Amino acid sequence: MSYINKQWRLKHRPEGDLRIEDFEWVETMMEPICDGEVLVRHIYLSIDPTNRLWTGEKDSYLPPVGLGDVMRGVGIGVVEESRCEKLKVGDYVQGQLGWQIYAVLDGRSLAKLDVTDDVPLAAHHGLLGSIGVTAYFGLMDIGQPKLGETLLVSAAAGAVGSLVGQIGKREGCRVIGLAGSDEKCRWLTESLGFDGVINYKTDNVIEKLKTLCPEGIDIYFDNVGGDILDAALGLINVGARIPLCGMISTYNDRVPRPGPVNMINILVKRAKLQGFIVIDYFKRAKEAYDYLLTAYREGALDYRVDIVDGLEQAPDALTMLFSGKNQGKLIVKVSSDGG
Repeated sequence: MSYINKQWRLKHRPEGDLRIEDFEWVETMMEPICDGEVLVRHIYLSIDPTNRLWTGEKDSYLPPVGLGDVMRGVGIGVVEESRCEKLKVGDYVQGQLGWQIYAVLDGRSLAKLDVTDDVPLAAHHGLLGSIGVTAYFGLMDIGQPKLGETLLVSAAAGAVGSLVGQIGKREGCRVIGLAGSDEKCRWLTESLGFDGVINYKTDNVIEKLKTLCPEGIDIYFDNVGGDILDAALGLINVGARIPLCGMISTYNDRVPRPGPVNMINILVKRAKLQGFIVIDYFKRAKEAYDYLLTAYREGALDYRVDIVDGLEQAPDALTMLFSGKNQGKLIVKVSSDGG
């Protein structure tokens, strides 16, 4: 069977904010698969801040996407053809499918998904997958929450932040979140049980932090870097832990911004600031999934996905992360769940 593929390829290295002109839409015929390979039809494409890092010239935890190459992206799909013993036609899989409708990959590079009736397919982006592993291990391994501690979460209405806050509540923390709209702040308090929220676009962040964290901050889960990180460092307690998950506020900077003024508190408060990447924890993913699924099935954990329809919208969807327009985990629906 012949397949016509549609792809977004990286055309230019972005300077500052992303533009659709940085990408090129290409249609091409798929080649037959070889032994050990599978052909996957992409269903849900994950849109993540790290996509912006991959478009630049510098290595991050993966090399940059080459100019003219298919834009890198994690996706969920279904196997349409297989010459791999471990995967059969109809299996749902997750992996680096790229910004395209079809992908031909070595079957060993893909994770087979255990799809159940009570966990929708999109939940493998919004609750499980890289999002869930990031939230769980970032908080539990690095943050090490303890009963009664104060946990501050930036980008708290985002995919990772919203899970972190709920895990923190389950572990007995007092949880304060930062988000970029009143609607997001209401969702955090009214639906997810956060103890306090700050609208970083309209509130005086430093003054509101002093009000909501009168006994200081024990854990700061940082998704944004920049000024919010600096403000949090000003209020950390002795022995504070700071899992550094992302720095999205700086990804579009044309020139590096100065470091945090309050960095000295890492020293004087004997705090730990540790960066981490989700791939460090893939071998332990089952530990995270067991915890998250148990909490979800108990009704103690919720998630939200924001689905953009059509692969054509992928570049615009990525810009939503930087404007804060998305609500929860942002994904692009590339094709139908059912075939």
